[in-house]
Amino acid sequence: MTRQQRDLYPPIEPRESGMLRLDDLHTMYWEVSGAADGQPVVFLHGGPGAGASADHRRFFDPRHYRIVVFDQRGAGRSRPLGETRDNTTQHLIADMELLRRHLDIERWLVFGGSWGSTLALAYAEAHPERVTALILRGIFLCRSAEIDWFLYGMRKLFPEAWERFAGFIPAAEQGDLLTAYHRRLLDPDPGIHMPAARAWSTYEGACSTLLPSPETVAAFGEERMALGLARLEAHYFRNRVFLRENQLLDEIGRIHDIPGAIVQGRYDAVCPIQNAHDLRKAWPKSHYTVVPDAGHSAMEPGVRRALVSAAERFKNVA
Repeated sequence: MTRQQRDLYPPIEPRESGMLRLDDLHTMYWEVSGAADGQPVVFLHGGPGAGASADHRRFFDPRHYRIVVFDQRGAGRSRPLGETRDNTTQHLIADMELLRRHLDIERWLVFGGSWGSTLALAYAEAHPERVTALILRGIFLCRSAEIDWFLYGMRKLFPEAWERFAGFIPAAEQGDLLTAYHRRLLDPDPGIHMPAARAWSTYEGACSTLLPSPETVAAFGEERMALGLARLEAHYFRNRVFLRENQLLDEIGRIHDIPGAIVQGRYDAVCPIQNAHDLRKAWPKSHYTVVPDAGHSAMEPGVRRALVSAAERFKNVA
């Protein structure tokens, strides 16, 4: 296997980590691994609300990159878990700037998949001077049709998973699944919000890989992952992700000169390839890779190889 074709790098541990106070309510987990004075790269996890994992450090050469990973407010190890108050796209952009300054980083490569691609684009359009390059995977542009596809359209490809997802809600409420789930997910009683969270989260997990992956579904059903993911996705979807319709494409001119890579699984059911196609047309300078035998997950073999290759290409980009 050549350097450009390699799979993930070996597991590594953080060199430093901490909890960054964001405001009176939220505290954010962050960590840094890899080269102490290396090229800065920041990893943006999906969801919203999914949280980051140890494998997310492994997309980057630890001898070259200073690898920043953090859990967005309300997600993963950040506290409070699943908190929707003071939690918007604009808050997350401001959090990234606070973390960048906290770590004394002038500019960084921004890497994000799924919701992470949304946040990466929104951040880059707000602060293009802080971004050296973008690596995006499983593109989600937050348009109304994309949210509706998640809630109803995926049944065309995953009818069994969708029936379990919709069937959790009484038939009389299934015409507005988002409202029905949102009400249950924000209920303070764990006996109400946790079953709803697992139903929502495992639906997404079941639709995220090209071939069935019980391990992926089980990971999505884990309590911290399920609660953060389901509650924050419902919150953001209810608010149309706190962005104007088509905002990310309308403002793409702000990043036209930033180097970029788009990696998309051909059979991504969660964030269909049309999204990536539309982004590529609006951003023709980006490098576009369609992985022919992959779904949505970053851990699909072809997707992870393409992402590592993109990180290799952007070594030393200034």
